[in-house]
Amino acid sequence: MGRGRQKAKATKQAREIKYYTPDTDLTALERELAKTRGSADAPVRSRPDSEERSSSVDPYEDKYGR
Repeated sequence: MGRGRQKAKATKQAREIKYYTPDTDLTALERELAKTRGSADAPVRSRPDSEERSSSVDPYEDKYGR
């Protein structure tokens, strides 16, 4: 017959997925954040010093912050 029932079911399922909000386990989130904070104490160097750079480095690297 028609597609009305099929479309209504698909719409209902899409709406259920869109507005689904699972229960948040705040204690698990707190534990996970505590783990990441502990490893963040070590300094992270994102760019090498000028002595460590090779001669093939792009001359515009510093100018545009890459």
